[in-house]
Amino acid sequence: MTDKQTFFDKDAFAQYCGIELIEAENGHAEARLKIQPHHLNGVGSVQGGMIFSLADLAFAAACNSYDTPAVAINVNIHYLRAVSEGTLIAKAREVSLSRKIGTYSVDVTDDEGNLVASFQGMAYRK
Repeated sequence: MTDKQTFFDKDAFAQYCGIELIEAENGHAEARLKIQPHHLNGVGSVQGGMIFSLADLAFAAACNSYDTPAVAINVNIHYLRAVSEGTLIAKAREVSLSRKIGTYSVDVTDDEGNLVASFQGMAYRK
């Protein structure tokens, strides 16, 4: 992807959530989320779906960083630490790439670099 903003401009949901795409190229991407009160769940920590959405945007940007469109065919996430303030960073990296399938790993960390969630995704390259 030559212009990270082109991809992000089409993702109205990520923008609505407050996710910012920082970088996307050559199989890797980085996105961040400044935690706001509306991101918190009933126990006062960031809602799991919000963390998933952040990781998913980084995954989508990484696997679509080439000229071949890609869509998720399988993803999973492990929540490792609760967080309620600050900024979350999602860093996606390509694990493997073939003509039709790409696999990616996304680490979501807090301001201090603590691992908050681990996301793995597989994408089908159209």
